[in-house]
Amino acid sequence: MADNEALDINAMGDQVANGEDNTPAAGLISQYVKDLSFENPNAPAIYQNPTAPAVDVQFNIGTAQVGEEVHEVVLKIDVKAEADGQTAFIVDLTYAGLFGLRNIPAEHVQPFLLGEAPRLLFPFARRVLSDCVRDGGFAPLLLEPIDFAQLYMQQAEAQTAGTSTEVGHA
Repeated sequence: MADNEALDINAMGDQVANGEDNTPAAGLISQYVKDLSFENPNAPAIYQNPTAPAVDVQFNIGTAQVGEEVHEVVLKIDVKAEADGQTAFIVDLTYAGLFGLRNIPAEHVQPFLLGEAPRLLFPFARRVLSDCVRDGGFAPLLLEPIDFAQLYMQQAEAQTAGTSTEVGHA
């Protein structure tokens, strides 16, 4: 009898060594507040202002590989609220998650990290932000859901279009 290694057929129809795990998998390992700052520079006078503050919200997404199969995705949310030229409040939240990615094709890693991962983190970051603003004495700030995958696709298309055009042309 020959000493042949036992082989199985995976979902893709490829032969693999028995017990070898090559199925693509992505999962959220952990999520956490990395940094949180709330400023209320004009208290208590700002509470006397009857004008509802105008709110400006800025987002930024960053990624970093922190292990062989582990990536950190950072969702940074900066909020500034002003009423009648006075700052009502400023919130800086950096919310992060660790994602395990195994056997994911290279061309799918960035779309996952910049599209799907922020979608998974956003509801939790949104709650932290809302609670922080409420605890600062203001009405809770409820951010609308964001389609991060669509934003990623738009940016990828814009970059592709930008690299194919000549410099200096709009």
